[in-house]
Amino acid sequence: MEQQSAFHLDMRLDNVGVIVIDVPGEKMNTLKAAFATQLREVIKRARENPHLAGLVFISGKPDSFIAGADISMIAACDSAEEAEALAHQGQKAMAEIAALPVPVVAAIHGPCLGGGLELALACAKRVCSLDDKTRLGLPEVQLGLLPGSGGTQRLPRLIGASQALNLMLTGKTLRPKQALKLGLVDEAVPQAILLETAVKLALKAREARRPLPIRERLMNGPLGRKLMFLLATKQTRAKTKGNYPATERILNVVRIGLEQGSGSGYDAEAQAFGELAVSAQSAALRSIFFATTAMKKERGADAQPAALRSIAVLGGGLMGGGIASVTATRAKLPVRIKDINLEGINHAMKYSWELLSQKVKRRQETAAERQREMALISGGTDYQGFQQRDVVIEAVFEDLALKQKMVAEVEQHCRPDTVFASNTSSLPIGEIAAQAQRPQQVIGLHYFSPVDKMPLVEVIPHAATSAQTIATTVALAKKQGKTPIVVSDRAGFYVNRILAPYINEAMRCVLDGEPIEAVDEALVQFGFPVGPIQLLDEVGIDVGTKIIPILVQAYGERFAAPPAFDAVLNDNRKGRKNGRGFYRYDGKTKKRVDSDIYRLLNVQPKRQLDGALIARRCVMMMLNEAARCLDEGVIRHARDGDIGAVFGIGFPPFLGGPFRYLDTLGATNVVDTLTTLMQQHGARFSPCEALRRRAENGEKFYNSVETGNNHSDSVP
Repeated sequence: MEQQSAFHLDMRLDNVGVIVIDVPGEKMNTLKAAFATQLREVIKRARENPHLAGLVFISGKPDSFIAGADISMIAACDSAEEAEALAHQGQKAMAEIAALPVPVVAAIHGPCLGGGLELALACAKRVCSLDDKTRLGLPEVQLGLLPGSGGTQRLPRLIGASQALNLMLTGKTLRPKQALKLGLVDEAVPQAILLETAVKLALKAREARRPLPIRERLMNGPLGRKLMFLLATKQTRAKTKGNYPATERILNVVRIGLEQGSGSGYDAEAQAFGELAVSAQSAALRSIFFATTAMKKERGADAQPAALRSIAVLGGGLMGGGIASVTATRAKLPVRIKDINLEGINHAMKYSWELLSQKVKRRQETAAERQREMALISGGTDYQGFQQRDVVIEAVFEDLALKQKMVAEVEQHCRPDTVFASNTSSLPIGEIAAQAQRPQQVIGLHYFSPVDKMPLVEVIPHAATSAQTIATTVALAKKQGKTPIVVSDRAGFYVNRILAPYINEAMRCVLDGEPIEAVDEALVQFGFPVGPIQLLDEVGIDVGTKIIPILVQAYGERFAAPPAFDAVLNDNRKGRKNGRGFYRYDGKTKKRVDSDIYRLLNVQPKRQLDGALIARRCVMMMLNEAARCLDEGVIRHARDGDIGAVFGIGFPPFLGGPFRYLDTLGATNVVDTLTTLMQQHGARFSPCEALRRRAENGEKFYNSVETGNNHSDSVP
């Protein structure tokens, strides 16, 4: 029906046709397969005007141009051929725009990503708003895909192959001024004059495209191109370890287009898109996207969150400073820091100042914006100003008596409805709330370090926490830019509980004589961003080992760390923070294995084990514990367990998380693997009941309804 079309044509008196993109019933514009016919129809109507001087594409949504293509189209494809046909259809629609006999201009405000940018690339000119909401990019690689509507061919010809590859291989997005500097857009103007600027561009005759920079022109020669692809391939493989096939296909498809012509390039693009769409890696990456999209709509409990107007943080250390920073800069909420001395407050303020100064240096915000955000942060050594705080986040030392004292003081100095959220990685929330007058308003809120970078938080209600307290805490975490998962008040919660046996097993490999760098290398090759031993150094050996006795007491000897590692702690090795751990640190980035560690552990390092076997030992311990967590109700869904592991400890995203990976391997295969490892290395590998039961019954952690095929969301 006409009124349901996503494209509407308005003819101006100056004979410029304005095509407004406004998908009915959707908050953001996304491209769907059905739109090809609608687009063709609106273009046909525009061409019927004999005086047509130009066309402008603009969004009818307040803050979105086109956020991408509808992923449900890809999820619905049963074969590579079906997905390839989808790409050809998109290419054809964009080709019709590019072939129009009048100048066509894209007027971009808000996200212009994936298929949205491909539509803009098919236009002769592009102008974008200078608004901070405006972002341009081709992030399909983050879903295990490549641009499938001509983007791999048009972008290199517009901005040069090396810059185009950089954008497509990383999936990064550009701010308006970055896009202008790169030549991706022709003008960047205030939103108020966006349409008029686009119309003026459309009324000008087609101008010669601005020349590529000299560096890009040099790359166009056979030798320059060969060197560029060699370098890009080497850098990409070093980063992906061969785990993300989309990157190899992007390199190949761009090369074909440059060497054999755009016709061959388009065919190669469509074929690669089809094959990637049905790959296991893309399915896993899409499942993460679907999960996070669904979680954005959830409140954590069946209650309305309380209003959030101002926040307080207890403790000005690294965690307290990070929490205050995301509260002010992302949630845009006033935050007051309390510390026992002014030095702690100054340290926390400096943390935010340095992060914001980096943004100013990179021209991501102005000095005036930095001042406005810093003005939201205040501090003191007493409870002045706490009376109006809606949530108080406690980030003091991991000491139960101290945290209980904080609860009592907050209850004395704050409103009766103030929520007390404890940032603890190991202490039971029920015990922190044991002496509280209002235990229903006490909850755990476990952040990961560094707070400004790590996307996950664990929200931990105890038995008496109210539904509204849960909902309020989840709402605050989302405002801070975090992905919250609600977990039970059990020792180690979820993330640390699955992490501890993984790291312990890595340590046992070292005690077996494997070099430290070989163990870390094996898990990086498997797909983790850093190895387990380096991760322990980053977290802090003292912090990381503090939770082990709590886990042993709760769950038994399978959590016990090898006794030999007491020698590491006794040697004052805390990791990166004091420059000495399993590695020695020289400055911010340089590190080398400290050979003295082997003397402490009384081992002679020698590579004996295959890297895949090291990875299998460590990862199987994690998978086994994750399955236990789900069966014990520590996490509510397999989905939350996957998001917690991917966002909290960098579990390889291309595997989809522990539960997606368990389903891929099959419970029977995992039980057999664990049984073999148990016979070789001991009872800690004994397969848990949750896995044995699924192996016997042929069950999966996800059923067919939960695979994501019924979702409708856009490529980010």
